Amino acid sequence: MSTWQDLVTASLIGTERSAVPPAAVPGLPIPADAPADPAAILLDRAALLTVARRGGRLAERADPLPAAEPDPAAAVSPAAGRRLARMLSGEHPDLLAEWLTAAVARGRRAPAHLLPALLDRARRVSPADPELRRLAALAGGSRARWLAGLNRDWAFVTTHIVPGDGAWRLGDGGQRRGYLTQLRGRDPDAARELIAASWDAAGPERVMFLSVLADGLSLADEPLLEAALDDRAAEVRGWAAYLLARLPGSALGQRMAGRALGCLRLARGISGTHLVASPPAECDAAMRRDGIAPGQGAGRSQLASQAHLMLEVIARTPLDTWTGEFGRSAERILAVPAGGWPPVLFTGWSRAAMAQRDQEWMAALINWAITGGLPGHPSGAETLRQLVRRVDPAIGAPEATGSRGAGPPPAVRDAITVLRFRYDMLKELDYDHSAG
Repeated sequence: MSTWQDLVTASLIGTERSAVPPAAVPGLPIPADAPADPAAILLDRAALLTVARRGGRLAERADPLPAAEPDPAAAVSPAAGRRLARMLSGEHPDLLAEWLTAAVARGRRAPAHLLPALLDRARRVSPADPELRRLAALAGGSRARWLAGLNRDWAFVTTHIVPGDGAWRLGDGGQRRGYLTQLRGRDPDAARELIAASWDAAGPERVMFLSVLADGLSLADEPLLEAALDDRAAEVRGWAAYLLARLPGSALGQRMAGRALGCLRLARGISGTHLVASPPAECDAAMRRDGIAPGQGAGRSQLASQAHLMLEVIARTPLDTWTGEFGRSAERILAVPAGGWPPVLFTGWSRAAMAQRDQEWMAALINWAITGGLPGHPSGAETLRQLVRRVDPAIGAPEATGSRGAGPPPAVRDAITVLRFRYDMLKELDYDHSAG
């Protein structure tokens, strides 16, 4: 049998000036339809010799893989596992974090056969947004940690398993966030003090600090957030304004309420009750400090700019401002005619409801939209898309999302589909298949 070097030499010299050396494998007949081209013969023989050399290599000693630690958590129901597979295959992938959060909260683990796909999906998210990685690690349990030991691409799993104090001093961004998140959960005061002590030297990490504060927000966080409104970085100021607008009883919320009541009032006349809008004339320095920016875009009319400012004010105003001032429920407020302002009001109230996690307002806005009130503006469809992903899944029960008449708009059909998907998803996770 020719050696590998013989074939390499022939390929370097060229088949026109050198014969192709034989590379037959004992016991293997030469095919009758062998190519006539010497170059093709050389490549075939090189491939044949490569396979023969690899196939004839003696097996090396291999130590058995360590077994995964036993996992006390029970797997989710088969139906929940099938739904997870659907999401990993591309169906409503933006609901994956909600599925994982619900599974972890119920003490359930993801099916073992789906862990490689789940960890690969989590690996592809940005390290700056580690929530999906953390949830995948928790839902994967001991099997996910075992897999991470076999594949370096999944090493992120181990960074989300109870980091110690050293993670804050010596760890990377993900480990520091993991430590701060856990400290926030068990001792909010200590976490806030650590943020305050680290603030001046933190630089870009200040955004991470504020995102961690989003969970368990309280009035004790207000002084730190108010100070952050004057930060040099626009992203830091934006986060601070967003969190203060979410915080019940905050001074920013009160300032916004004062502005909002000057923008919108309930009027009663001969033709009935209606809403009268008086948008702000300009964006002053105080509004800018509270996170409101003037609308961008060349050629924007003065009315469009004022409508933008009113939307931004309403989006940051505590929702009880309206129910208290108008003496009506969210559903009844939405039923009041508002002239040409429904697109602005729908978007502003929806953003406020999502930020403040007000389920009553979210449900009222969704019901108003899918029963014919959805504004024709493109922003209305996008706002509805966001609402149905944040509302209590119970609103997706079949009896609540029954037939809405023939030919609803595509945005409404999509909204009902998502509501029912989320409802079924949570019902499957609640089912204990081990109990029969």
